Amino acid sequence: MLRQLSSLPLLFRPAGPLHRYHGSLIARFTTTTPASLKQLPPRPKPPPESEIEESFLKGSGPGGQKINKTNSAVQLRHIPTGIVVKSQATRSRSQNRKIARELLAARLDELINGTQSRTAIVSEVKKKRAASKAKKSRRKYRKLAGEKGREEKNEEEEEEEGEEEEGQEEARLHEVEGKTKTTESNNAQQTQATPQGNETR
Repeated sequence: MLRQLSSLPLLFRPAGPLHRYHGSLIARFTTTTPASLKQLPPRPKPPPESEIEESFLKGSGPGGQKINKTNSAVQLRHIPTGIVVKSQATRSRSQNRKIARELLAARLDELINGTQSRTAIVSEVKKKRAASKAKKSRRKYRKLAGEKGREEKNEEEEEEEGEEEEGQEEARLHEVEGKTKTTESNNAQQTQATPQGNETR
């Protein structure tokens, strides 16, 4: 067995004790694309150069002197359809040429395929994701509001119970005060009655 392994080229030799598990490791770290992205059509190819009229313009906006004083912005015109695309994404003319061709290809794909174009499908997928995200956040905040409402109800019930207890305590105090007043008045009457009785003697 060792002789067979040593005769293998370096690329196919197992690397240490992990060679038994390398299949499971690879399976664990491979990424799968979502089903919605698998259905996307391939990126459209730009039209042939014979159908494109290209011109270079001075850029505008942020980017400094490099943008404003050099002809790095690219404008493409598709001769058969008359579609015009301008790219000023970077300060490099070669990169802008590439980006402009990609934009033109996307615009032509939209024109030809309509709702079946790649950009339409991508925007639909993004809308669905945003809608589901918004739905999840609404559900989350509704749940939090429900929990908060329950907590507020519990707090209100506790406050009502506390008020009832305070009212009961106040009633007890009033009863006690009333009893003490009556006992004091009885005592006062008795004290008043006793001196009158002494005076008559």
